[in-house]
Amino acid sequence: MSGYEFSREPVTVAPVHTNNRIIKTAIPAPGTVNLLEKLDKFESRSMHGQLPIVWHRAEGHSVFDRVGNKWIDFTSMIFVANVGHGNEAVIKKVKSVLDTPMLGCYAYPNEIRATYLEKLVRFAGPNFEKAFLLSAGTEATEAAFKLMKMHGKKLGKKKNVIIAISGNWHGRTLAAQMLSDNASQKSWVTHEQNDVWHIDFPYPWDISEEQSKDFLLSNLELLSKKDISLKNDVTGFMLETFQGWGAIFYPKSFVKKLREICDENEILLTFDEMQAGFGRTGELFGYMNYDVQPDLLACGKGASSSLPLAVVLGSKEVMDLPGIGSMSSTHSANPLVCAAGLANMQALIEDGLIENSKKLGVLCHTALNNLKDTYSSYISSVQGTGLLAAVIFNDAEGKALSELCDLIAEKCLQTGLLVVHTGRESIKLAPPLMITEEAMMEGVNTFAQAIEDSIKEKYGA
Repeated sequence: MSGYEFSREPVTVAPVHTNNRIIKTAIPAPGTVNLLEKLDKFESRSMHGQLPIVWHRAEGHSVFDRVGNKWIDFTSMIFVANVGHGNEAVIKKVKSVLDTPMLGCYAYPNEIRATYLEKLVRFAGPNFEKAFLLSAGTEATEAAFKLMKMHGKKLGKKKNVIIAISGNWHGRTLAAQMLSDNASQKSWVTHEQNDVWHIDFPYPWDISEEQSKDFLLSNLELLSKKDISLKNDVTGFMLETFQGWGAIFYPKSFVKKLREICDENEILLTFDEMQAGFGRTGELFGYMNYDVQPDLLACGKGASSSLPLAVVLGSKEVMDLPGIGSMSSTHSANPLVCAAGLANMQALIEDGLIENSKKLGVLCHTALNNLKDTYSSYISSVQGTGLLAAVIFNDAEGKALSELCDLIAEKCLQTGLLVVHTGRESIKLAPPLMITEEAMMEGVNTFAQAIEDSIKEKYGA
């Protein structure tokens, strides 16, 4: 994300009052600037730069501020609230633990943790036998990194190279930043490791299935010219399930060929599912869109739809590589988050939310592609699947229209819709999976109006 900062100057906007949106004040709303200034004074600025809205409460697909404005949430708290904000089943399960009471117990055994892990592993599918719980997605990335390294060490002293994909994003801790290959984001790293390498993402996005396999093989051939052997040196591949900033999926044949290569060379294939997991793409996990089976799965965000919970899943053979006590996390066994994770899984299945993601996703993408046709001079593509979409804004010459995206995000805020501001030429849309068709289409129509108004304001068109 760029360092763009939204204006804090209140703007008088037309009032909005529907079943799903209420805007009755200037935006930013009264009191917002005072709170932002307090945060400026006492909080690291790295946390700042979001849309100027102060969340007061959130329910279902709605976010409210303290003065009564109400937004349709197309962010899901950045891919967290898959089963909806304040899901009743999640709250009830967490309250049952609070009533015990037991807020934490480090790694000492507790019943809710045992129940959650058993159901999580069964929920994930037959290739996964054990799980490791953590608090944040970047921790899960680090744990997967460690497991891949330990796998390579077991096979041979030299087999320690991990290959990631350029443009993917994996978090902000050291290994996660090394895997992410974003030069500006990891400029603080003064020592470049030579055991993490990158191959290109398969561009252009409309590359054919056959071309994608050739693209992969040619990238791997470039590595071999640097004396990196798949058989002798590479222990793992790390893939973000889709290119995060633009919800851009790989061609299926690219991933299937990579799976073959991993099988042939005793390489672990790991998927970073922070944004893609727990029903977001209309499948249980995002990797299922490729018809392959990972060796390791790193998940977060939607794992609980609320409290800090992340997960690494894998086979018993790989997950038990660390010895007793050698890989743990202070809050990973927290009974509150395990309760939230358990209720989250039940809601996804019992309330039919994965199917809802698939069904409403078709309607959403149809509407967004109609917008692309209407504004073809500004929208170059619509990416994603299920209740995950990214609208990519480029002009006719292919120039990125990131400033237009900034303005659209601001217009959406002023009219009762929250979207994911990426800081570049995309706007991402990811409503909670329990959203109604009515609310989703109202959100899409609000987005369309913001696009029209922003184009008129910026270009006079």
